[in-house]
Amino acid sequence: MQSTIDFINTPVVDVVNRIILDSVKAGASDIHLDHAEDCLKVRVRIDGILNDYADIPNEVKQNVVTRIKILSGMNITETRLPQDGAIKTELGGMDLDMRVSSLPTKKGEKIVIRILDYSRSMQGIEYLFFSEENYKKILKMISAPNGIILVTGATGSGKSTTVYSFLKKLNVKGTNLITVEDPVEMEIEGINQVQVNSDIGLDFAAVLRSILRQDPNVIMIGEIRDTETAQIAVRASITGHLVLSTLHTNNSLTTIERLIDMEVERYLLASALSGIVSQKLARKLCDKCKTLRETTPYEKQLFKKYLGLDINQVHDAVGCSECSAGYKGRIALQEVLLISPNIRDAISAKISKAELRELVYKDDVITLLQDGLYKVIAGLTSTEQVIKLVESDDELNAETKMKYINKSNQ
Repeated sequence: MQSTIDFINTPVVDVVNRIILDSVKAGASDIHLDHAEDCLKVRVRIDGILNDYADIPNEVKQNVVTRIKILSGMNITETRLPQDGAIKTELGGMDLDMRVSSLPTKKGEKIVIRILDYSRSMQGIEYLFFSEENYKKILKMISAPNGIILVTGATGSGKSTTVYSFLKKLNVKGTNLITVEDPVEMEIEGINQVQVNSDIGLDFAAVLRSILRQDPNVIMIGEIRDTETAQIAVRASITGHLVLSTLHTNNSLTTIERLIDMEVERYLLASALSGIVSQKLARKLCDKCKTLRETTPYEKQLFKKYLGLDINQVHDAVGCSECSAGYKGRIALQEVLLISPNIRDAISAKISKAELRELVYKDDVITLLQDGLYKVIAGLTSTEQVIKLVESDDELNAETKMKYINKSNQ
């Protein structure tokens, strides 16, 4: 993806508009502007991979940065401190919603524009590629009258998309839904959404205390960031409210441990926790050009060990004019834990991490690795993507693993 813009002779307004439009049309999730010695490098993240877009000459690079800061409502005279902003506009017949972040570096302000796309959330849970078994667990979780449901994963793993899809399912007549977010990422008709403003003391904990007096049925907390928010959220869930939130952890086991580390009382956590959805985003194979090939000995071992299946063929990336190196779009790998009575008892009993791991994963939980391998079999993603994203506890050849990871980065 390369730009053909004449940066010297094109007005800066048109330059910024073109960068944004080209990125949106290419399906990018983020736009990065990095300072180099002789230019401002523009890169766009498509399907999780950063691609070079353009080198903006030094003569005009500050004009581009200033224009973006003006659009996003930042202070253009402040270059020493990080700033956050937002852009909501209409370009090329499209309504665009973006979040902008500036970071002062030694060479100048680095700008990152995140392009928000919640079209999948509005389609509903059915379009998030949950396996049939995991989908049934999700429906059981959100049908409960109270409890806390956590969606976990790294930054940019699609947590907000999943939470918003849950809200869409729960947004029915006769229900009072209230969210507290920082920032409010997508406005939804019929839901009361509160924007956090820490500068005036309106933080997550302060809003949550007031929300509990607003007679809510469902509360969504954008993110559990500290001990006080975690404790209030858990207490809200055991007093008759269904609470949805996100947490930066990798899987179900580490989520439970993190909440305990946040000083949430074990007996409250055991009573409150309804379910955990952990996820990572893998690149999705292009439907136009993917091709079948024979499985390698390494892949055969993986499928046999983790799924108990003998798989002889899998789809692989090829590449065509409609995709990026054989991939188009992304798909979530998911691990869904529905809290059982045995797990509740174990949390209260303060059992060891090893015992809790065995209890969490011994029943019907499909791990991230297993879910990824099932999606490889279904032709949705590749083995390289799954190996890159999900750690396995096997002792298969490390050199072989690195070959797959290196291939997935190409």
